Order: sequence, then C-alpha cells, then structure tokens
Amino acid sequence: MPTPDRAIPNARSLLRDDVYTSIRNAIVAGTFLPGEKLSDVELERWLGVSRTPIREALQRLARGGLVITRPGRSTTVAPLDSRATLHAQSVAGAMHELALREGVPHFGEADIDAMRAANAAFAAALSRGDAEAALTADDAFHEVAVNASANPFIRDALEATTPLLRRVERIRFSSLAARSSVSQHERIIRAAAVGDADAAALAARENWRTLEYLLLSDAPSIESDES
Repeated sequence: MPTPDRAIPNARSLLRDDVYTSIRNAIVAGTFLPGEKLSDVELERWLGVSRTPIREALQRLARGGLVITRPGRSTTVAPLDSRATLHAQSVAGAMHELALREGVPHFGEADIDAMRAANAAFAAALSRGDAEAALTADDAFHEVAVNASANPFIRDALEATTPLLRRVERIRFSSLAARSSVSQHERIIRAAAVGDADAAALAARENWRTLEYLLLSDAPSIESDES
C-alpha cells in the first residue's frame, strides 16, 4: 500500500515518540501491510522529519516485532506470527493482572466511573460492529488500572506487546467475538469498587484468556496467510 500523503499539520515539530507512534499506528491499522517495504525517503516525506528519528523509530519497532530491519538493505513490515502474538498476549495479560493488584488499592470513585464509562462505550461499539472504537474503549478501560498502579515497568511492557496484539485483532478479528468481555469487565469493576484487588486481578486473567483462546483457534490461518 502506498505511503499516505502527508497530512499531519506542523509535522516538523514531531518528537521522536510521535514519529514512532505514527509509524506504529500505520502498521497496526493495516495501512502498511505485512511484507511491505518501508522507505526512509517516503517516511521522511510523509512525516516531515529527518532520517534520524525515522531510523530510531524503526529500531524500536523492530524490537517490538512489528518490522524486520536488514541494515544497509531494507526494512519491511513483519509478517503475522502466531507464536510471537501468543507470547505478547501472555505478557500483556500478566501486566494487566498486576496493574489491578497494584492499582485497585489506590482507586477512587473517579476511577470506577471511568471504567464504567469505558465499558459502556466498549459495549456500544460492539453492538454497532465498530471494531476500531471497541478496541479504543477497551484500551481506555484497562488504562485506568495501569495509571493507578503508577508502575512504569508495567507501561513499558505493555508498550512493547500491545501493538502486536492490536495489529492481529484489527487484521484477523475485525468481527471480534468479544461480547463476553463486557461481562468480564463488569466483574472487574464490581471487585474494584469494593477494593478487592485479588478478585479484580483474577477477573482480568480470565478476560485476557478469552483473547488467548481466539489466538489459538486462529493460529493456523494466521501462519498460512504468510506462507
């Protein structure tokens, strides 16, 4: 797929993290497809920045498994890999469970309200078949506990694993059978509302296992798409 036309206002003011986020999001959303070569020149034109932040962003993306870099040769979008995705799911699930164990003791009423609002948005998005909005709402739901935990290592681990999961969900699970997640989220909210961090964490574990089952059931087709 061609590199998008430049459409970012004041792009030259982008920081390194913004460059990374822009390229990552384009890969996750499927704008850049598996196996597609990423040209430094075209990325520079699109983002309006020099080659240095582009190369730094691509190195970060390579560490996260989203691109494959061949120094002095080329950079390509990584193919879908069911094993890598399952590994990412395992780490992300553990981090969200830990976030609730550490975060719930610090929850206030505003945190509970934020989780309820995010879950309502999640349910509404699923009802109208809007996978993009559902994933955004799901991120917002889990972000409440991540923020409350104030544990930077949780956030670092999620930054490395979540893009890989979101990429597969958007490409392979646009009709995500995730309605059970609404009730699982409600279990997390109920436990968190009474300060039961252990119960909230266990409910989160079950919630993330739902994604694991989906990944396992779809693993052969993910691999065959790239064979």
